[in-house]
Amino acid sequence: MIGMAATTLLTMPLHAITEAYGEPGLRDRLELEIRSFPADAQPVLRSARELAAELHAADRRTREPYLNHLLRVAVRIISYYGVRDVDVIVAALLHDAVEDHPEELAGLPAGTPHAEATDAAVAELARRFNPRVGELVRSVTNPEYDPGRDRHEQYREHVAESLHRDPWARVIKVSDFTDNGVGVIHATGDKARSSAAKYRPLVPTFRELIGRADTPLSETAKEHIYDQLDLAERRFAAILDG
Repeated sequence: MIGMAATTLLTMPLHAITEAYGEPGLRDRLELEIRSFPADAQPVLRSARELAAELHAADRRTREPYLNHLLRVAVRIISYYGVRDVDVIVAALLHDAVEDHPEELAGLPAGTPHAEATDAAVAELARRFNPRVGELVRSVTNPEYDPGRDRHEQYREHVAESLHRDPWARVIKVSDFTDNGVGVIHATGDKARSSAAKYRPLVPTFRELIGRADTPLSETAKEHIYDQLDLAERRFAAILDG
C-alpha cells in the first residue's frame, strides 16, 4: 500500500485512514513516519510498534482493534506535533501497556498484586528500551482506583497531578485525549455518552497544561492542539447537551 498511496496516507486525517484502510493503513502511515527518522532509531520504533501489537492483539474498541488507537496517538505526535524524540514516540506506542497488560509484559502470573505488577512492567520497559521510556509510561498509567470514590473524578485528579510534574508526558496524554475526544463521534450508544462525560471536564485542564512555558512543543503545535480541544468540546456538547 505504501508505494501506491504514500501521498494519500500522509495527507489524510488519521480517523479517515482508519475508516478507509483500517489497521494496515495506520501501520503504513506510521511506517512512513518511521522512515523519516535516523537509521539507528528506526529499529527501536518498529520494536515498540510490534510489542504494542503483541500485547494488545486481543484487545478491541467498539469498532476497531485497540492497536489502531495506539498507532494514531504515535503518528499524531510525530506528524502534527512535530516531535522527533524517539523515547516519546516509543512511550506513546506503549502508553497503555503497563495499565492493560502489566503481568504479560513483565512475565508475571495472573493475579499478581497491582503495585508489584506495575513496577515490574515499568522495569521491563526500562530494560527493553531505557528508564526514561519506563517513567514516561508510568506517568500516563492510571493508578489503582479507590472503589469507594467516583472513578472519573479520580482519573481527572491523576491526569492533573501526573502531567503537572512531567512535561513530556503531557505530549503523550494530550494525543491520547485528542484521539478519544475528537474520536468520540466514532463511538456508539452509551459508550459515546460515558466517554463524553468522562473527558469533557478535562478540556480546560489540557488547555492550561499545554499553554505552560515548559510544555516542549512549538507554538504551531500548541495552536493545533487548542483547535482539537475546541473540536472535542463541541462534540462533547453535542452528545451531552444536544
